Amino acid sequence: MLHIYNTLTLEKEKFKPLRQEEVKVYFCWPTPYNFAHIGNLKTYIFEDYIIKSLKFLGYKVKTTMNITDIDDKTIRDSQKFGEKLLPYTQKYTNYFLEDLQKLNVNLADNVAPISWLIDEMVEMVNWLIKKWYAYLWEDGSIYYEIKKFKRYGNLAHLDFSGMKQSVRINNDEYDKESAADFALWKAWKEDDGENYWEKEFVFGDEKKILKWRPGWHIECSACNLKYFWAQIDIHMGWVDNIFPHHQNEIAQTEAYTGKKFANYWIHGGHITVNGKKMAKSANNFYTLRDLEEKFIWVEKKDLYRAIRLSFMNAKYRESVDFSFEKLEQNFTNIKKIDESIKKLSRIIAIGNLTEGKFRRDLREELQDFIWEYIEKLEDDFNMPEALSIFFLFITFANTHIDSGKLSAWEANAILDMYKTFNQVLSIMIFDFIEDEIPSEILEKFEQRNTAKQEKNFQKADDLRNELLILWYKIIDDRSGSRIEKIK
Repeated sequence: MLHIYNTLTLEKEKFKPLRQEEVKVYFCWPTPYNFAHIGNLKTYIFEDYIIKSLKFLGYKVKTTMNITDIDDKTIRDSQKFGEKLLPYTQKYTNYFLEDLQKLNVNLADNVAPISWLIDEMVEMVNWLIKKWYAYLWEDGSIYYEIKKFKRYGNLAHLDFSGMKQSVRINNDEYDKESAADFALWKAWKEDDGENYWEKEFVFGDEKKILKWRPGWHIECSACNLKYFWAQIDIHMGWVDNIFPHHQNEIAQTEAYTGKKFANYWIHGGHITVNGKKMAKSANNFYTLRDLEEKFIWVEKKDLYRAIRLSFMNAKYRESVDFSFEKLEQNFTNIKKIDESIKKLSRIIAIGNLTEGKFRRDLREELQDFIWEYIEKLEDDFNMPEALSIFFLFITFANTHIDSGKLSAWEANAILDMYKTFNQVLSIMIFDFIEDEIPSEILEKFEQRNTAKQEKNFQKADDLRNELLILWYKIIDDRSGSRIEKIK
């Protein structure tokens, strides 16, 4: 039975979906004003493996994500570089989608740039005005009056009972000490340039058409309402989204629908770099492109898988400390995984399989591995513990592969187990294609094997060294000898 730690209750709870037929999951994704940094990448990866875990555990999942292409930062930077807002954000959205593909992060079923949802936001703000949750202030912006929502502060576990009255804040981002009525719709100012929408709002008997733009928080509420309507099962995001963003989402959405917005709130932890807060000023602020440049000697597919593994090897709620040394350790782990799958694939391909049935003890051991893996995933998506089961399985698999006693059924069953683990992990490759080895290299390889069989070890060593000079290595293990090109 799946249990999830719920930020709303600060407890690990049994997961009960609203409807068995469809689990609705929403997650906040990027503000495309620059390249995603590794802190963003950690969030996208944890959200991805949680969704994949839900599907692996048998739930039918429907996902929605927003792209915040309208907010303070996107407008600021597009103006700074003299570009129109939406082409500017589309450029960085495309970079972001490329990063997701590299890291084996799946896109949501519904992907909505906020610029597509202007009418939905206007409708929602007008309703909040009509029901006295929102008001027009003298600065020309429309604000949400948080004292009207009695449960304000519940998600962030803050007590606002003694807060000042009639205080407003126009910034998209602020901390809990600045809690105040927040902007739903912002009046146009000169710095916004051409970034405004002229829409009609109704204040009692008066209708006004003004040059305004949406605030940050109303965007996600409108996105959820468009695709999921009143209620969702799970809302995910980064821990810093809890306040004010997610708290304000709850206030807007629940006031509008009269129903509980999300049953479970899941938040990912911070990232540090060598024990320090990541910041450009500290020179430890990295994007995926920075890591590609830093590790130019590593095959890109291996780098991306090692990055993904690095961010999975900690509980999603905990802070992760990133270092180049830890990433390099995962280059080794990725190679270890690849070598095991390669050996298994090679044995299956060449038919070097012992005839026989599927041994009962082996079948039972495989079942034990998968049940333990499921048990860890059901414990609030405990990925470090799930990975420990997986790495034990690699040792188990290699022991049986090297024994030379596998039947065809058993070999394929072990390979299928790798594929089963990978439904969540998404770090494995199964379509290894052996490089074609030139005939002269194969001839030297056969000569070396013959020399070794004849116990002419000096000649065997000389031939091995000749092959090394030609960038080919000989690998001897229990399954026999093979030759590979050095990469």
